Amino acid sequence: MSFLYRSTRNADETATASEAILKGLAENGGLFVPDEIPALDISFEDLAEMNYQEVAYEVMSRMFTDFTEEELKKCIEGAYDSKFDTELIAPVKYHHGAYILELFHGKTIAFKDMALSILPYLMTTAAKKNNMDKEIVILTATSGDTGKAALAGFADVPGTRIAVFYPKNGVSPIQEKQMVTEKGSNTFVAGITGNFDDAQTGVKKMFSDKELEKYLDEKGFRFSSANSINIGRLVPQMVYYVYSYTRLIKAGTVKAGDEINIVVHTGNFGNILAAYYASLMGLPVKKFICASNDNKVLYDFFTTGKYDRNRDFILTSSPSMDILISSNLERLIYRIAGNDAEKNSELMKSLAENGSYEITDEMKKNLFHFYGNFATMDEVSETIKKVYDEDGYVLDTHTAVAVKVFDKYKEETGDNTPAIIASTASPYKFARSVVEAIDSSLAAGDDFQLVDELEKISAVRIPAAVEEIRNAPVMHDTVCDKEEMESVVKKFLGI
Repeated sequence: MSFLYRSTRNADETATASEAILKGLAENGGLFVPDEIPALDISFEDLAEMNYQEVAYEVMSRMFTDFTEEELKKCIEGAYDSKFDTELIAPVKYHHGAYILELFHGKTIAFKDMALSILPYLMTTAAKKNNMDKEIVILTATSGDTGKAALAGFADVPGTRIAVFYPKNGVSPIQEKQMVTEKGSNTFVAGITGNFDDAQTGVKKMFSDKELEKYLDEKGFRFSSANSINIGRLVPQMVYYVYSYTRLIKAGTVKAGDEINIVVHTGNFGNILAAYYASLMGLPVKKFICASNDNKVLYDFFTTGKYDRNRDFILTSSPSMDILISSNLERLIYRIAGNDAEKNSELMKSLAENGSYEITDEMKKNLFHFYGNFATMDEVSETIKKVYDEDGYVLDTHTAVAVKVFDKYKEETGDNTPAIIASTASPYKFARSVVEAIDSSLAAGDDFQLVDELEKISAVRIPAAVEEIRNAPVMHDTVCDKEEMESVVKKFLGI
């Protein structure tokens, strides 16, 4: 069964899966969404006997309908290989009364590897399918993890270049060093004197600039995105929710068809939206528990129905979630508005012009599957220590947000439905905050000294991704204002 992808802001703009992956963003800033989400018409019992790569094919083949079986399997085989430090790719471990889905075993020790390991394969395959003769320029804003994962994925991939912008003072020292030491000859990294929302707005502005698009076309280039606004990022993220559920079936923890809860800490909303899309395929989810940090714009939205970014931007110990404009929420808004592109476009225009929008009561009713709450920085630290004291398991600062909100949900509702918590980063990426939480007396020295301390505390070997940057030379030292982003991209492209 074949279907098209459609813009959330223009019902007449459609694309095949491969075209949507190549474009990244639709016209007028819209996002591509599937016209329909097909049922996962294979039994969970059968899926439970498959490995990660096989489950990935079953999910993605139903969403990427213009890729051949050979093309898609080749992409999957190239992505999910020995670059992951565990054969399971995404192991599930039981801690603190929930099933922790570890998504940080890839090359850059963050969940973004799960999708960004395959996106370059999908994109270069899509370029061939569509006879594209332009060089693809991946343009990405990052709050910390997407940047390095995208750089690692696209480094030295023929026919591509990649430019990453990050908030200069808004990522952890380890995250920053991962990016600025990237050696790929086709890569460029710049810190901006602003926050993630500034970087993301600047990237979206370049995408929607028609004159710039024409100029790039003349010079032989075409923009695309590695952010989760690209459907080629989002669909691979659906896989690990299906996979983790089938691991519970295989272990005898749940029976096929039993409901689960899914807990996701999020800033940009892409990771939890992937879980929601998986449920539309048939994954039986009772509640999507959306966890925010002190930048609780999503918590306020689920509580009130009003999305309002007009507030102070708070730098927290979970920097990858320090976001006030949650791009992927637009895909959910479009759906609860009855797939009404005109209505969605009005709301997004209000967000751009006034910094806020409010959904109708009817739309609010369609959010009954979602629960929102938040965790403060103090609560994050307390949670890291609590879980460590319980059984020696070390959470990173982002997963700790999810665990704390999960605790609040259970306390409020008494719901004991089995829960899967997405764990999105190795604690080594945020060594200082983690060590301080467990034992502040040990938190002296630079970040790499704290990495060594964390190895002793956790009894988990320091990942190769951290060791390899310890003494690596800085390859990228550009810092610019948000207004200069276009000019530094042109300089990088030599145009």
